Amino acid sequence: MSRATPPRIRIVQLDRATLRALADQDLTTAQRTSPVPLSPWLAGPDCVGTWRFRARQAEESPQDLPWVTGVIWDEEAGLAVGKAGFHAAPDADGMVELGYAVDPQWRRRSYARAALEALIERARREPEAKVLRATVSPTNAASLALIHQYEFLETGEQWDDEDGLEIIYEMPVDFP
Repeated sequence: MSRATPPRIRIVQLDRATLRALADQDLTTAQRTSPVPLSPWLAGPDCVGTWRFRARQAEESPQDLPWVTGVIWDEEAGLAVGKAGFHAAPDADGMVELGYAVDPQWRRRSYARAALEALIERARREPEAKVLRATVSPTNAASLALIHQYEFLETGEQWDDEDGLEIIYEMPVDFP
């Protein structure tokens, strides 16, 4: 199967002040503290739940801050096109759960693939990361199609209070 060449992106980590501003939907303050310009979508209703959780997490578990959700930054276009990261630092078994979302105006341009590949590569560089986990709604056809193109295996399902039913996929970090 031929894959589209993903755009050149990086995931830009955010500090506590930026996470807090985004959690408060205060784009003006977030722009002042962010290392890259942010889009209105990142401070809007589609993302606020993530930022509220991550801002609280950064305060309660500061060791997670370098791992949690950041901004998908298109290097060539100089644009924030989405958010991606891990849910936390690796747990005691070395599992890290990843997540990503692309701003609707930038979807279908391979940004999700680029973010997923960046997260896989990041996990591969971290000795404490052993297993990657992705959870996907059974109704999210685009994410399911993307996950199925990699070495993820379905391992079960779970109920998420915010997202509803999710299928759990896992893959060893050291896959071929």
